[in-house]
Amino acid sequence: MADDALNSKAQSTLECGSIQLMESVENGVSTRIRCFDVGGQIYSLSDGPIRTVSLEDDWYEDVRDPQAVIDALQGPNGPAADLFTFWQRPPDIEPVHDYDYYREIDELAILPLSTYEAWWSETIKSRIRTTIRKSEKRGVEVREVDYDDAFVEGMSGIFNEQRVRQGRPFWHFGKDFDTIKTQFSRFAYRERMIGAYYEGEMIGFVMLGDAGRFSLLGQVLSSIHHRDKAPNNALIAKSVEIAAEQGHEQLVYWYWSDDSLSEFKRRCGFQKVPAPRYFVPLTHKGRLALKFGAHRGLRNLIPPNVKHRLKELRNRWYSARNP
Repeated sequence: MADDALNSKAQSTLECGSIQLMESVENGVSTRIRCFDVGGQIYSLSDGPIRTVSLEDDWYEDVRDPQAVIDALQGPNGPAADLFTFWQRPPDIEPVHDYDYYREIDELAILPLSTYEAWWSETIKSRIRTTIRKSEKRGVEVREVDYDDAFVEGMSGIFNEQRVRQGRPFWHFGKDFDTIKTQFSRFAYRERMIGAYYEGEMIGFVMLGDAGRFSLLGQVLSSIHHRDKAPNNALIAKSVEIAAEQGHEQLVYWYWSDDSLSEFKRRCGFQKVPAPRYFVPLTHKGRLALKFGAHRGLRNLIPPNVKHRLKELRNRWYSARNP
């Protein structure tokens, strides 16, 4: 019995692999991030004053054994990180009471799903149904397509349409075909491409991810010059249809925020849903970061009202420079 217990403990012990550089995209820019393996899962180590470890693909994977990972990070082969953070993916968002870790809330935009017909007739209001019908009547065709050169050409045209979007410089403006194709091909194997077309031109697109337990709306973008045709509404409708066909009971549209995008999400039936995120300090610096609220980045220390004013000033500045 004692030997069995010892063997079981040895099998559950994890170790951190050596740090490797992995190609990634941050804020629209190709970069290399430091990653390492723990128990067959890839974790990334952030730069900055507070070195934070998180599961690299945490929208698509769950941390299998948080405590074993923490032990590995604090072990002799650990990456000298200050914090470890992980969260509970939908739909498993009830806090785990066995976790004795500091917890905060991430607010997600989630659309509960059963069937497309139920979403159409019961979830969205008549105004949205009318908008989607008008999009079709104006000649917009929405269909699932392949991630091929034609699709990338369409993306390139939309990306390079305007330097500033939503009051700030657009990350992907100025990128050439090859850069776009490379950056967005990394996860094409688990995404379904949906294009909105008008007179043969792609005027909008969605990259719909399969996250196992739910569908994930990644990039959703349309041409500014064709906004009058409501391509985004039509793209959301097609995404709902495909997600329901896949048997997913939730469609997740990233995070909830107090802006016009969240108002669009609300009109399409998305709800603000709290999901627990945990933070585990690994060093004295990590404990101080948690104590003073710097664990989510230094920008998190700016009061919300000041942050709102700064955003308004930024939007005015870019609007004035790019009329």
